[in-house]
Amino acid sequence: MVIPTLAADQRLVECLRALGRQTLADFEIWVVDNSGLNRARRTLESAGLASGIQLIENHENAGFGAAINQAARRSRAEFVATLNDDAEAEPGWLAEMLAALERHPEAGMCAPQVRLAGREALDSAGMLICGDGSSKQRGHLARPQEYGGEAEVLFPSGSAALYRRAVLDDAGLFDEGFFLYCEDTDLGLRARWAGWTGVYAPRAVVRHHYSHSSGRASALKAYHVERNRLFVLVKNFPAPLLCRAPFVTLTRYGWHLYYLLRNRGAAAGFRNEGNSAFQLAWFVARAHAAVLLRLPRLWRERNRIRRTARISAAEFSRLMRRHSISAREVAAL
Repeated sequence: MVIPTLAADQRLVECLRALGRQTLADFEIWVVDNSGLNRARRTLESAGLASGIQLIENHENAGFGAAINQAARRSRAEFVATLNDDAEAEPGWLAEMLAALERHPEAGMCAPQVRLAGREALDSAGMLICGDGSSKQRGHLARPQEYGGEAEVLFPSGSAALYRRAVLDDAGLFDEGFFLYCEDTDLGLRARWAGWTGVYAPRAVVRHHYSHSSGRASALKAYHVERNRLFVLVKNFPAPLLCRAPFVTLTRYGWHLYYLLRNRGAAAGFRNEGNSAFQLAWFVARAHAAVLLRLPRLWRERNRIRRTARISAAEFSRLMRRHSISAREVAAL
């Protein structure tokens, strides 16, 4: 169990206390403090939770994926769970995910039912992918009862997930170059190329305080989401889908503008937090420039993924279509 933290505040305490109520007792907890200020140590000691928790303290914010990787490399557990520090797991969370993977040996990733804290609405029931590399939560804002059955999913949200160690051995750990956002999309797609599937466990419930650390529509999030979906695209999309992606992107931008004018969707949320349309355009331009600078590394990664792939490009494309979300839906959320 790996919990990266930046704020290391009361939400972390609530997260850890919820884990203390799990019906499955045989697991270790790694807290990775990215604050650079030893906040987690002070918070855990003041809450009386320091005993039995493995603590890794970074001198600066290493990013979400790097924090997970630090603990995954030190642990020898057969399964690696990831959990945001602002998420509270119900008692059967770990046991239900583990049982789902045992029922589905072909599945290397498990997505729980992630609910929005304080609401009877879903955050995610697995993840979906758009034709331009954007990823969004399956079932976001739906009633939990609408997603009450076990099902195959493309991959889980890294906010709460369970991975087999074998998946990380096959596909590799999180790409630390992403720093923040979409690293779970990249890992999930790499795992799919490696022949693994994902399963959704509806009785494994987590309640998530959405975007507690970085803000729901912050400038930090806007830049990294746009840059990192391009990283995902270059690394993982087969050539025909890669050629089609710019047209899907333009379509999504058009829908963002449409919803912005109606004060809806992600672009409106960005503006309502005090940002301007000019800033948004600047972040988009910066994101594309960052991809050009990193293109040689991304292309090497793309070639490595394809060399070790256990499914064909045609099979991968069918997976993408089966678990897709439209550009309009992405802009509306």
